[in-house]
Amino acid sequence: MSALGFAAQSATGPLERFAFERRSPRPDDVVIDILYCGVCHTDLHLARNHGGFTTYPIIPGHEIIGQVCEVGAGVARFKAGDMVGVGCMVDSCRHCKPCLNGWEQDCVEGPTFTYNGSDRQDGSITYGGYSDSIVVRDKFVLSLPEGLDPAGAAPLLCAGITTWSPMHRWNVGKGSKVAVIGLGGLGHMALKLAKALGADVTLFTRSAGKEDDAFRLGADHVVLSGDAEQMKAVAGRFDVIIDTVPYDHDVNPYMPTLALEGVLVLVGYLGPLGTPVNAGGVVRGRRAISGSFIGGVAETQQMLDFCGEHGIVSDVEIIPIQKINEAYERMLKSDVKYRFVIDMASLKS
Repeated sequence: MSALGFAAQSATGPLERFAFERRSPRPDDVVIDILYCGVCHTDLHLARNHGGFTTYPIIPGHEIIGQVCEVGAGVARFKAGDMVGVGCMVDSCRHCKPCLNGWEQDCVEGPTFTYNGSDRQDGSITYGGYSDSIVVRDKFVLSLPEGLDPAGAAPLLCAGITTWSPMHRWNVGKGSKVAVIGLGGLGHMALKLAKALGADVTLFTRSAGKEDDAFRLGADHVVLSGDAEQMKAVAGRFDVIIDTVPYDHDVNPYMPTLALEGVLVLVGYLGPLGTPVNAGGVVRGRRAISGSFIGGVAETQQMLDFCGEHGIVSDVEIIPIQKINEAYERMLKSDVKYRFVIDMASLKS
């Protein structure tokens, strides 16, 4: 299938218009016309080969909302015209223990990622959502609830599920006391979801002046993490802390704010922590440090349905694809509230 997108050809070059071939649809595939695609920090990291494993050319994008235009003969769940989403994965082995438990992101053989991955059948490189269309195995396609704004829903496929999954795992609900570290693409979704789940929600931030936005997004309290008195005042308070910080940072100051058997969950940073964790802060109070990586397919659909029921979408700035390189530079400066979303109709101009 002929397709059109925006690709990076090297770690230092800009993303530019790129014509390419999608693989032919199989009986269990869904072909989707892409309407919107969110812009994630991961897109930038992989486009610039920060991890050292990018295959070029690369077409990023794993927060995809589109409309079904064709389904394979073996597909019963979808039909042409359906509004759907595609997240960070397009396949997995589907027979290992994690896959059978609905944790396809932890597939023992490795999930097939939406871009910079390798198709399990023909070995071709996967290309992401900065394009006009995509071909995806039906089991990894998600239904978009009616009435949910499609542009605002796009970041739910990454930022939404990344913050929903640990709340789901740690049973956040009415009466829970939840804190969120960092007010960005992930953090603002964590505030919205925690509040909708019925939790008492606190934002930890290093910067003053974020109170108005934090309260609008669902926070009940704001704590300046650099203020010793404010930190002392919330000692032993939180059942769950969602840590959305995307770079190396010291988690030790937050450990005393956890309640008995509380947990701090890392969702934003994948590298080594430069400051050693003080074991005493973990041992005392039976506290824990955990981690969470996106979420499984069923869990993602659960999150979307919840968002549909509660009218939850991301706060977005819609851009044309021609401004993607500018958006990357702005993203590095945290100059977006709170997620860029590409209107893929701009690809035709």
